[in-house]
Amino acid sequence: MNSTEQSAESAHDFDFILGRWHVVNHRLVGRLQGSTKWETFEADQAAYALPGGIGDYDDFRPLNWRPGFVGMSLRIFSPETRLWSIFWIDNKTGGLDQAGTLLAPVVGKFADGVGVFEGDDTLDGKVVRVRYKWFDITPNSARWEQSMSADGGKTWEVNWTSQHTRVAGPAVDK
Repeated sequence: MNSTEQSAESAHDFDFILGRWHVVNHRLVGRLQGSTKWETFEADQAAYALPGGIGDYDDFRPLNWRPGFVGMSLRIFSPETRLWSIFWIDNKTGGLDQAGTLLAPVVGKFADGVGVFEGDDTLDGKVVRVRYKWFDITPNSARWEQSMSADGGKTWEVNWTSQHTRVAGPAVDK
C-alpha cells in the first residue's frame, strides 16, 4: 500500500463512530489524587461526518450527571501527517484558553485496531499529559478511556472509561 492509499484509509479510522450511541461512563472522582472513588453515569451521543471527509464531530449529552452539561468532540484528520487531532469542547469552558484560542488537541493514530491520542493539558493549574484510547471496536460497540500522567508519560492513571453501544445506524446531517 502506498502512502496515498494509507492516507485515504486512515481518513476513515473514525467512521465507526458515525451514528447514535448510548454511553455508559465510569469517571474517577479525584484525578491524579490517589482516589479510588468512581462515579457512573449514562449519556447519549451522536456523531456526524464533516464535509469533504476531513473528520467528524459528536455531541455528548449526559442523562443523569451534571444537569445541563453538553460536550463535543471534534476530530480532524491531516492527510499530510496521517494523524488525527481531537479537540474537546464543552459548555462549561468552551474549550478555549484565556485568549479565546481553542485548547490544544490530543493527537495520534490507529494501529492494529487501537487508537492512541496524546497531548498536554492542565489540571488544577498544573501541566499534565492526557491520553485517549479507542479499542474493542465493532460495528455496534466501542470502548474509550482517558488517562492522565503528572510525570510526562512515565506513569498513567486511567480516570474515565466509557462503553459505547450503538442505538441507531449512521447519523444523518442535522
